Amino acid sequence: MNLVMVVHGPEAFDAGDVERLIGLLSPRQILVAGVMARTAAEESGLPVVCTDERPSVVLAALSGRACLVNRGKTPKSGRIFGEVVAGRLPGLVHVETSSETVYRWNRGDESLAEEIVRRTEYALVHAKSTGARCEGVREVRGCIPGEAVFVNGIVIGTATAETVVLSSRDGGLRAVSGLDPKPHGFEKLLRAGLPDLDAAWCKSGPVRTKPPRQAGRASRGGRIAVIDHCGHTLYQEIGEDVCGVLAVGDDTTAVCGHICSHAGIPVFGVVDGDADAIVEPGYAPGSVVVEVVDGRDDDIGRELAAVRDLDAARWEEWVEETLRILAGRVRIVLDLRGE
Repeated sequence: MNLVMVVHGPEAFDAGDVERLIGLLSPRQILVAGVMARTAAEESGLPVVCTDERPSVVLAALSGRACLVNRGKTPKSGRIFGEVVAGRLPGLVHVETSSETVYRWNRGDESLAEEIVRRTEYALVHAKSTGARCEGVREVRGCIPGEAVFVNGIVIGTATAETVVLSSRDGGLRAVSGLDPKPHGFEKLLRAGLPDLDAAWCKSGPVRTKPPRQAGRASRGGRIAVIDHCGHTLYQEIGEDVCGVLAVGDDTTAVCGHICSHAGIPVFGVVDGDADAIVEPGYAPGSVVVEVVDGRDDDIGRELAAVRDLDAARWEEWVEETLRILAGRVRIVLDLRGE
């Protein structure tokens, strides 16, 4: 078919969809979009190329036949995701495995859509995405009440409705409806400046439901990467020279622990007990997580990043000295140094 498959999210890998589609469609290339998708793809061992871009950007840069592959947490959320991506493109063929549907959005490649339907026996649906948005307003659709809502990788609250409406008018960011806000989350998000809601990465629900696979231990000495409430940037920071990660924030620590477990990189996590259970836990041997006794993880994290040497002869020694500095201010809630 001379096809490029752009895969979004980890679930398509974890459920075996990608492997099955490779057998049916014989794509010439598989591009992976998304942080947890990259982790799941690497664990799968399938021949893929990982990117740091969102699916619409990856697809827009391609010439020739291409399709989006996604497994939404529900068929409805899968369709909504495809509509959002299609709203940024002139046309799109979207393979939604949660409902076994091929969507031909906005008059996308008809022959490609029909060929995929023939080979997969999925249903074909012709659909239209208007892409119209109100300036300064963003809707996060397909939410399940009670699940976490993210903007640029930071949890800003809990969904109370299927649609969360956010507004960035008047120089601030606020929840208009559908969200029980997490003030500390808004504070973390705005610390980097007011986000462009039209371009922001917005999602809801867990980032991955499958536990990570353990890998062999990484180098015991080298650079320590600092990830402060931005777990989605982790892959940009970890290279062969990294022996460990200083993660600041409950959700960031969970995401870093999950990804680094697969990479064999230990994590020193600083948390304050407001986790949102967004990912299955997992940590590489040598990891330590401490909870702030009084105060916030932000303050301790910034202090450590400023005063600690981030080049370590040995990870274990760096951890010991860091714990000594924090004595009386934190308590250890996870300690895998003996593993």
